[in-house]
Amino acid sequence: MLLGSEKRTADMRGAYGDTLVELGRDDPRIVCVGGDTTESLKTKKFGDKYPERMFNVGIAEANIVSVAAGLAIAGKIAFASTYAAFIPGRCIDQIRNTICYPYLNVKLVVSHAGLTVGPDGASHQQIEDVAEMRAIPNMRVLVPADAVAVKYLIRMVASTAGPFYMRLARPSSDIIYADQSTAFELGRGNILEDGSDATIIGCGLMVSRALEAAKELKRKGISCRVVDMFSIKPIDNDLIARCAKETGAIATAEEHNVIGGLGGVVSEVIGETYPVPVKRVGIHDIFGESARDEEIDVLLEHYGLTATEIVKAVLEARSRSRK
Repeated sequence: MLLGSEKRTADMRGAYGDTLVELGRDDPRIVCVGGDTTESLKTKKFGDKYPERMFNVGIAEANIVSVAAGLAIAGKIAFASTYAAFIPGRCIDQIRNTICYPYLNVKLVVSHAGLTVGPDGASHQQIEDVAEMRAIPNMRVLVPADAVAVKYLIRMVASTAGPFYMRLARPSSDIIYADQSTAFELGRGNILEDGSDATIIGCGLMVSRALEAAKELKRKGISCRVVDMFSIKPIDNDLIARCAKETGAIATAEEHNVIGGLGGVVSEVIGETYPVPVKRVGIHDIFGESARDEEIDVLLEHYGLTATEIVKAVLEARSRSRK
């Protein structure tokens, strides 16, 4: 399942664009709506191949959502894409009332989520979208860890009726999944490494850092389970409760505000099933800062989004564990 010592990276956006083209070849109902970011989102590949099914409405994000809703009403499977700062950032009302309330077949797939957006700074960094999207009834929320997961999840999203929100990272990310037969099921997390002393539950770019943290903890004599929780809503309640019961302590890791994101939902599940100490690694309710592309790792370190901070979180959670 996992790549061993070999470390490769791939672009999530490229995986999205390629998969959309493949889906469009097999299903004429697939359409795509964009907003002057089609080249960046790689949906231009779809537009070049199927120009009659690509709709670029310009810098008008509320219209992107509304046009996608209209296409869904007409029987299309509508993908709508731009930067996460703009969807959902500029169109919560349209998402809630035009897509989710009537349960339309619209798939919101966005890029530039979290802090890793390059030099654009806080105005383009989206750190609250998971909290916003998972609070809306009927919306499903996915955060893939690598380009392989993106390919599987986009296919699942296309074949599953109803609204979806998927956030992609801007930079190339470590390839986590090597086994092309890996299962990606809605509402299920994947155990990447097993362990008995603690659990790290991560999503997105933080999954690779969770695996690095588990290696470091192993050198300290601590056996750590690592879970890729790509499905934030619905969440894998059974797996979270089992991890709590079997390992006694949990750390979460996400490129998102710790309020309302993965750490929040894991804490909710734990509180209602099998309470154990939970330590959240993420952005602690503050806006980000700008950084050049070559400084992304420095930026993540500044906000504590590193394997080192995950190790600290696990050790703290374990210190309060009754196991």
